[in-house]
Amino acid sequence: MLKNIPNENSAQGGSTSGGKFYITTPIYYANAKPHIGHAYTTVACDVLARFHKLQGEEVFLLTGTDEHGLKIQKKAEEAGIEPQKFVDEIAVNFENIWKNLDVKYDKFIRTTDENHKKVVQKVLQTLFDKGAIYKGEYEGLYCVDCEQFKNENELVDGKCSDHNKVPEMTNEECYLLKMKDKQIELIEKIKNDEFKIAPERYKNEILSFLEGQDLKDISISRKNVKWGIELPFDKTHTTYVWVDAFMNYLTGVGWDGNEENIPEKWPADVHLIGKDILRVHATIWPIMLLQLGIKFPKLLFTHGHILSDGKKMSKTIGNVIKIEEMIEKFGVDGTRYLLLSAGTFGEDVDVTMERLTEKYNAYLANGIGNLVSRVIKLGSEVEYKMNSVSIIPDFAKLIYSIEMGRALEYIWDKIREDNKYIEDNKPWELAKNNHEKFEEVMKKLLGDLDLISKLIVPFMPETSEKIKKALETKEAEPLFQRIK
Repeated sequence: MLKNIPNENSAQGGSTSGGKFYITTPIYYANAKPHIGHAYTTVACDVLARFHKLQGEEVFLLTGTDEHGLKIQKKAEEAGIEPQKFVDEIAVNFENIWKNLDVKYDKFIRTTDENHKKVVQKVLQTLFDKGAIYKGEYEGLYCVDCEQFKNENELVDGKCSDHNKVPEMTNEECYLLKMKDKQIELIEKIKNDEFKIAPERYKNEILSFLEGQDLKDISISRKNVKWGIELPFDKTHTTYVWVDAFMNYLTGVGWDGNEENIPEKWPADVHLIGKDILRVHATIWPIMLLQLGIKFPKLLFTHGHILSDGKKMSKTIGNVIKIEEMIEKFGVDGTRYLLLSAGTFGEDVDVTMERLTEKYNAYLANGIGNLVSRVIKLGSEVEYKMNSVSIIPDFAKLIYSIEMGRALEYIWDKIREDNKYIEDNKPWELAKNNHEKFEEVMKKLLGDLDLISKLIVPFMPETSEKIKKALETKEAEPLFQRIK
């Protein structure tokens, strides 16, 4: 077990109390099956949750599906089925893929859950009673695929940059959440890290946005969308999907909607999100919390997109990498490793199946697989007792900083060093003519393998167990076979 690691990076989201650690994925929009981007975020959250659990913390990992809104209503109509049945099928797909990727979440929340809907209505009523929500009308460019209103300066050639579609000009009666009256307060709280956004580039991006214009009060309801939660004070309106979705972070840990009954798990230690939903998470969500008088999450950590050959994945250009295909080809732990070692976590990363295959062979088959095979075979006669190795502080800092790629590189540096150490010392020759030196070399290698098996636990739990078993039985099954 990895244990007794001082947290020297609590500013990045690590728990300083040694007590609880609450981490969330976004809840994924239930308009289509899960894709590689969903897997990237969720596996990263699972790694962080597993690591903190190993430190003896009480960990809670929340994930789920966002199931209301116009896009889902339209998708269900196209499929010729009721929206509830449509989202039921999608939710099962998400639950299955997380099981297949060995993600150990603590709760899978759905925004169609009855308790969630009741709390959302209670919160909306509270905000309405406080005067933070008022009736008006909203005119703006609305992207159905994003379920977001867009400013002109967000468009590229007049189109939504994420979906390459021209937004619809919408003018309708709605209820609005007051935003502008909390803008200065929000800016100050982001600047002083009371609401911490990382990496720094995303903090600067949001501050530039907030300081460059007055926030408009945001529509929190739609009158022409049936598939949503009815406003408690006006049943001709349903709740705008983002307001509904954000509340999952509180309802998912049991909040009943009463401001005096905030769950002990709150605030979240980490909200982990993709950069496409940064702006709404850094404006609408914290302003809702300010209006309600509820603490901010400790850290909003944002990562980049997964690109393929420098381009956004698209069925049209045929560069989509399906997560199911990755699992079938590389196995569960291989897929987890390849996702999180793809580049600097926080930046865009670029992958192709060809490069993933090359990396699998070089780092997994020839790297850790080869090391385990050689050390267990050469050290089968050497007495070695596994011990409770404390994790290395430098490695722990990388995890606490959510530097996934660098943490894996730290482990693979050790693997490369050990493979080189074997070549330099040639233990198979020492076994014939210098048994004392042979024992010294092999005990070092066995000890390193023991440490490696512990370091990879959060990333590759099944592989870790196989290495531990090999050390105990002195028999090594092949971990990663080379593939074409």
